Amino acid sequence: MWIFYYLCTVFIYYERMVTGLLSPDYIFESSWEVCNKVGGIYTVLSTRAKTLQEAFRDKIIFIGPDLAEANGLYFNEDKALFKEWRRQAAAEGLAVRVGRWNVPGRPVAVLVDFSVYYKDKNDIYTRLWELYGVDSLHAYGDYDEASMFSYGAAKVVESFYNFYLDGSKRVVYHGNEWMTGLGLLYVNHKLPQVATLFTTHATSIGRSIAGNNKPLYDYLFAYNGDQMAGELNMQSKHSIEKQTAKYVDCFTTVSEITANECKELLDKPVDFVLPNGFENDFVPKGAQFTRKRNAARKRIFDVANALLGVEFDDDNTLIVSTSGRYEFRNKGVDVYIEAMNRLQRDNRLSKKILAFIEVPGWVGEPRQDLIDRLKAGGKYDTPLHVPMITHWLHNMSHDNVLDMMKHLDMQNRKDDNVKLVFLPCYLNGDDGIFNMKYYDLVLGNDMCIYPSYYEPWGYTPLEAIAFKVPCITSDLAGFGLWANSEIGRQGEIIDGVKVVHRTDYNYSEVADRIKDTVAEYSNFTPAEVKKSRANAEKLSRKALWSNFIKYYYQAYDFALRRAEERVSAGK
Repeated sequence: MWIFYYLCTVFIYYERMVTGLLSPDYIFESSWEVCNKVGGIYTVLSTRAKTLQEAFRDKIIFIGPDLAEANGLYFNEDKALFKEWRRQAAAEGLAVRVGRWNVPGRPVAVLVDFSVYYKDKNDIYTRLWELYGVDSLHAYGDYDEASMFSYGAAKVVESFYNFYLDGSKRVVYHGNEWMTGLGLLYVNHKLPQVATLFTTHATSIGRSIAGNNKPLYDYLFAYNGDQMAGELNMQSKHSIEKQTAKYVDCFTTVSEITANECKELLDKPVDFVLPNGFENDFVPKGAQFTRKRNAARKRIFDVANALLGVEFDDDNTLIVSTSGRYEFRNKGVDVYIEAMNRLQRDNRLSKKILAFIEVPGWVGEPRQDLIDRLKAGGKYDTPLHVPMITHWLHNMSHDNVLDMMKHLDMQNRKDDNVKLVFLPCYLNGDDGIFNMKYYDLVLGNDMCIYPSYYEPWGYTPLEAIAFKVPCITSDLAGFGLWANSEIGRQGEIIDGVKVVHRTDYNYSEVADRIKDTVAEYSNFTPAEVKKSRANAEKLSRKALWSNFIKYYYQAYDFALRRAEERVSAGK
């Protein structure tokens, strides 16, 4: 294995040498989601970590929040790592734990206890205003927590740099999302020789505009980011994001669609687009893939029979799903439900549809009546009461999914061709009903559907096609635009990815396109299904980090050159 790592390192350094790019000696990268699995940025960083670790071998150091229990599964402390520096850091008042992130590559991770900085919060914000014009007066919610973490992460970089490094070393500090902005500006001021790189994965104000049901895209050119921040009570988050983008050495985002958003709402064009890659080592191979797919389909059919009182025929049923965060409009959950409702009446449909909505809601507990049926085994011909949901919610009477299904009279009646089931919990292997992890369940699907309205990138469709599951997405998702560019035209389901054109106002058309595509797929011959699945998996391989990491090296080079110019100008 060490030979493999050595050859990878040699190849990567040779490639950068040939291209003439400046390469960092050390990279610090911070995010709220380092060793803290709460969203898509965790996937970005944790999968990219292996590639960077192979290239920089413990010279890539991730910095995350010390959240104790939340870090438990993902962080292994190693008290021998940087032992001398830890003593110095403690003497400086830094409370850190050093160890390794429990992901492929096992990179170094430093978790910082940021609670000690709250007492200095007002002084920190005042200084930020004086130096960079950041407005923290309207801060509320998670702003203080994120900012204190960001400050603590920057103090880690400062302390480590002063202890181990000097001006002979090229150093990059990379922060992700507005939550790391304060620290990036601190490093920019205190350590001008360190190159700063900022990635916004979605602008805070753009997400807020979309989430408040305002048309984002047709009016993007006319929106004033500062004005909208005031209207939507987003002044402080918008301010730290805008000023960070302005002052760092290199400003980046993850897709062209978000780059346009940055230009219009933050008044700052990005320097680079860094598309989100992934590693496919979580995808089983050969006979193991077949076994896992069969096991997933059996479990799905068993749960569906126990809940719905209908026995599904594997050869005559399509299993489809959508998943992600519970952003009802932004993730396209609303249009997915609408499409399934319309599909009910489409006479071209040649198979039964078993559809799932796998988004975590305000979940209470798994249904005991469903658990009892599953334990008893056997086949059932009568549905349970409320056969639309697998777990009870705390807000059963005020849930968007259930409300829309009720409005459309989607009751999962026995003779319905389309059955739609809400699975409102994280699939972590211990949900009480499926008891399978998301990756082990999704490969049992025939199709996945992610018709996002607001989606800077989109890992869920990328993960689906890695499992040879064709998917539907939209061209308002960064992934959808990338898929179109790789296919060379608008993707169709036979290509493995159907990319639906979406705008601010074509909701009904999108629902019809989804309906039509599922109906079309239900009539595919076995050869066409095989081709679609093969094309899906083939496209996913083009998004491996080995293909995308070059954009990061270009961004590092850009940031390092800017830092060198700044230092030279200051001499």
